[in-house]
Amino acid sequence: MTESSSHMFDNRAIVIGAGLGGLAAAMRLGAKGYAVTVLDRLDRAGGRGSSIEQDGHRFDLGPTIVTVPQVFEKLWQDCGHRFHDDVDIRAIEPFYEIRWPDGTKFEAYGETERMKAEVAKISPSDVAGYEKFLKDSHTRYVVGFEGMLTKPMHRLWETVKVLPLFAWLRADQSIYKLASKRVRDEKLRMALSFHPLFIGGDPTMVTSMYALVAHLEKEFGVHYAIGGVQAIADAMARVVRRQGGVVRQGAEVDEILLEGQRARGVRLTTGETLEAPLVVSNADAGHTYDRLLRNHKRRRWTATKLGKKRWSMGLYVWYFGTKGTAEEWPDLGHHTILNGPRFKGLLRDIFIKGKLSDDMSLYIHRPAKTDPNVAPAGDDTFYVLSPVPHMGWKNAVDWQAEEPIYRKKVAAVLETVMPGFQDRISTELVFTPDTFRDRYLSPHGCGFSIEPRILQSAWFRPHNVSEEAEGLFLVGAGTHPGAGLPGVVSSAEVIAKLIPDAPVVDLQARVAAE
Repeated sequence: MTESSSHMFDNRAIVIGAGLGGLAAAMRLGAKGYAVTVLDRLDRAGGRGSSIEQDGHRFDLGPTIVTVPQVFEKLWQDCGHRFHDDVDIRAIEPFYEIRWPDGTKFEAYGETERMKAEVAKISPSDVAGYEKFLKDSHTRYVVGFEGMLTKPMHRLWETVKVLPLFAWLRADQSIYKLASKRVRDEKLRMALSFHPLFIGGDPTMVTSMYALVAHLEKEFGVHYAIGGVQAIADAMARVVRRQGGVVRQGAEVDEILLEGQRARGVRLTTGETLEAPLVVSNADAGHTYDRLLRNHKRRRWTATKLGKKRWSMGLYVWYFGTKGTAEEWPDLGHHTILNGPRFKGLLRDIFIKGKLSDDMSLYIHRPAKTDPNVAPAGDDTFYVLSPVPHMGWKNAVDWQAEEPIYRKKVAAVLETVMPGFQDRISTELVFTPDTFRDRYLSPHGCGFSIEPRILQSAWFRPHNVSEEAEGLFLVGAGTHPGAGLPGVVSSAEVIAKLIPDAPVVDLQARVAAE
């Protein structure tokens, strides 16, 4: 049987990585009739959205906020199922609370009047500017989210077409600059522009199109999945298996195999080979090209080109359980952001200088406020995140030496809002950029792959359909549309538009062709 004829009768597909993007791709391919095998090196599904259970506590390792649940609802619907039959998500209000060292607090809500009241508490003269910012946010949502999220961007023309709109919206300006045009108070500028940090971007550098996040929150709310994002990943894996697919944990892909310029399968680190004419990589785009295609000459995504990209920041994450604290610190809610004394200066240290600062901003996740199953009765589970430089800088941070020192600095800040917490710690776990490199095979130990700057977005980002091999597709944070749960899940919808339905496998015809 010739190579071309063999593909006519082969409906096998391999997905590398059981992150949310890979599982969404597997679901969509299963709905198209493919026999899907998902391969993942971890012990459970979810990738960066997986969890670890330790001493009665469940630590959700990655994303904690579910925005735009409609993205998941559509995915399930397109696969013939109902999302809410499989996953229990709860709306949270306030969405989060932002605090500053001087005691100022800002709570985020969906209702416009409540948000205006929060703005007025800090700076009454900025309420009118905030209303203008909401209009900015809605316009960018229509163009950037509704117009581009699930649209393939592997052809330059698709990006060129939107350039006039981008010029009109001043997409070349940063989200921080847009916020600064609308409000004068520095605290409010931070509150309106910090969202790109949730997907690895510097608010003073990434495009003002990310103002659309304010509209997403306002329109669709902020949610939490009972059981964490792990519960969503597990539900996705169940759908894949219901479709007849296979999800293999503890199976690490070492190389994507090509026949000429066409994908033909993968080789695992054990030496096992799996054949399929369709391969979808949910591994980081940098890892896919630099490692998994290392034995093939690349036309676009060479090591040199990848080396010139700007990568997202690293993350220091301290997970810990506390004994008997369910009633302690009653003003500390589900999501809290603690600002350090500097905003722009800290961003410069992290994204421009690659320097680990003494001061910091922290995100505190206290899921037991919504989900009692994350901790033993009466106890708490915490996740405290600090943005830090990635490991690709000269004189990169030596986390083996620095981690215990940095933990003490983080603890000193936490003591200001959780007095006495260190005496109540019953179990703990720490992730540094080293962990992200080793656990997730993330280039430079980055938290979110390539940084979402304007010239690293849409066509300029690694494409969903690979230029390096026919039959190879990319999903996840490093490709279009980018990081964050809506982004990685939507990347699977993009490839579903590019991949035809599976061929009907007629075994008799296949045998005859052979």
